[in-house]
Amino acid sequence: MNRDCIFCKIAAGEIPCRKVYEDEEVIAFHDINPAAPVHFMLVPKVHIVSLADARAGHEGLLGRILLLAPRLAGEQGLADGFRTIINTGRGGGQEVMHLHVHVMGGGRLHPM
Repeated sequence: MNRDCIFCKIAAGEIPCRKVYEDEEVIAFHDINPAAPVHFMLVPKVHIVSLADARAGHEGLLGRILLLAPRLAGEQGLADGFRTIINTGRGGGQEVMHLHVHVMGGGRLHPM
């Protein structure tokens, strides 16, 4: 756990969130500044700075997150589809330096 990381503090239960899902490795919660009607994030509980910092041994965790995304999207009412985004590094738009996967939908999304 990184004591300065807001996502580590959320995962540890020190900061409240609108939780979507939690298990021993992953927490999912609604974004506090949503970019779509449904917008939540999947966050590993272990502190990994970004996708660029993922290493051998993280394969199972990353796979688990990607398999949870469609299941949780469906549970949140995104039956018609959803967008997943992983911003990596400052140049990639990452604002919180803890790996996370955005899942959003429920309305017209801007084309990419």
